Amino acid sequence: MNVLTQNFQLYGDGFLGTLRLTVYSSLLALALGVVMAGFRVAPVGALRGVGTAWVAVLRNTPLTLLFFAMLLGLPRFGVALPFELFAVLALGCYTSSFICEAVRSGINTVPLGQGEAARSLGMTFGQTLGTVVLPQAFRTVIAPVGSTLIALCKNSAIAGSFSVTELLSTYKTLNENGYSVLWSFVWIALGYLILTLAISALFHFMERRWGAAR
Repeated sequence: MNVLTQNFQLYGDGFLGTLRLTVYSSLLALALGVVMAGFRVAPVGALRGVGTAWVAVLRNTPLTLLFFAMLLGLPRFGVALPFELFAVLALGCYTSSFICEAVRSGINTVPLGQGEAARSLGMTFGQTLGTVVLPQAFRTVIAPVGSTLIALCKNSAIAGSFSVTELLSTYKTLNENGYSVLWSFVWIALGYLILTLAISALFHFMERRWGAAR
């Protein structure tokens, strides 16, 4: 217990760092994922190509390699941003490819007649997708999106290796100060458990409230 009490500020900073990474990366992943899912089902071939390439490249690229590309590659092109923002971009872009596929699977569950009826009323593709298809698809993708964001929270641990303050990065300081390795990781694991259980509870509530009946 002394590991926690004597380093409460350190753990607190790491916990808040992981929380920020999770929230900001989740918002970016959701926004990009929905846009790319729209591209994947768009009637324009070029948009479908962009969506397909986005998913194919990011889903098949190791997240650590993506961190290296963001944190070490972009500055070579004059893009200078805080390390935490680079980490958000890497996590958000990577996770967006999985969000995209989850949303696309939800879109595919909406009967084709819904879209055809909207188009017969003169609605554009964007209007049909935003007002008819996505609201119905949302009800079926709550659980898979929740699981993906839980994975994002745990993946944020990689950011600690790139000078970003988050939970796992606290281990370096604790180890240097001679604290027990076992108990250091126990409290780190508890922090991740709190965050993932909170995300799970949120999406469980959303599924009960708005999820499609099975």
